[in-house]
Amino acid sequence: RSKKNMSQMNQTWITEFLLLGLSDDSQTQLLLFVLFLVIYLVTVLGNLLLITLVLTDSQLHTPMYFFLCNLSTADLFFSTTIVPQALFNLSRRKVISFIGCAAQILLFLLFGCTECALLAVMSYDRYLAICDPMHYPLIMTWRVCGYMALGCWTTGILVSLVDTTFTLRLPYQGDNRIAHFFCEPPAMLALASADIHSAETALFLMGVVILLAPLSLILVSYGSILMTVIRMKTTSGRLKAFSTCGSHLLVVILFYGSGIISYMTPKSAKLLGKLVSMFYSVITPMLNPLIYSLKNKDVKKALRVVSIKRLFVKL
Repeated sequence: RSKKNMSQMNQTWITEFLLLGLSDDSQTQLLLFVLFLVIYLVTVLGNLLLITLVLTDSQLHTPMYFFLCNLSTADLFFSTTIVPQALFNLSRRKVISFIGCAAQILLFLLFGCTECALLAVMSYDRYLAICDPMHYPLIMTWRVCGYMALGCWTTGILVSLVDTTFTLRLPYQGDNRIAHFFCEPPAMLALASADIHSAETALFLMGVVILLAPLSLILVSYGSILMTVIRMKTTSGRLKAFSTCGSHLLVVILFYGSGIISYMTPKSAKLLGKLVSMFYSVITPMLNPLIYSLKNKDVKKALRVVSIKRLFVKL
């Protein structure tokens, strides 16, 4: 018993973690570096462009684009929390300090959970606009929109604090190799030196709060929208409704689908977990501005107006 106690005392708290990443092959790492860099640049430019268009074009000063601006902001910081560190690890040592890992978990969860809440609010906004257009301006006032956006960010903060606390309160005194390309709670828990049941339960319950509950609201909203669209007499009305909601629904499928696989099925295969995490944390933030800009006539019109104005300024 004394030898066992001595060995436990000799185990020191881990001060840094080794991120194993997606591959050990140098050529594969080079390809991943180029891929991640291109994706990150497109993500930053796309989301900054969308934010700029919403802020500068008065035609986009509506509740839908107000929430879209919040979504692009969350996407921008969400990607910045993960990709630059991943690029650094691909080009140099795959090491991150314990404090750096803790900060990454907190910020990653904050912006990711905020995005979950924003997508649910955006579905409610579309539900009111299509199913109750007469009362839409009375309900979705700027004050209400502000409160809803604030509620989304507050929810993100609270859920991220709970998940981060339950993840980091555990002792990490053994293996410091994280089988991932960033510090994600499920991958971190695999290294804990104590029972992780309570932490896994907390993550699952927070997943219910921030994934399943908003997804339920989204499904109800789009179910009502679908019934309303079916009852529309004109084909143009149906096409307009589908074009308005199609881009949002595509984002929801991509983001929630990959998020639920990662957090609601924590015992999935390691490789599958990495690929799914890469999809919702790296690829989806890049796709969001592309999906909204390519499928939205108002955004494309605003882009043309801004381009023409800048052309005239140069002339």
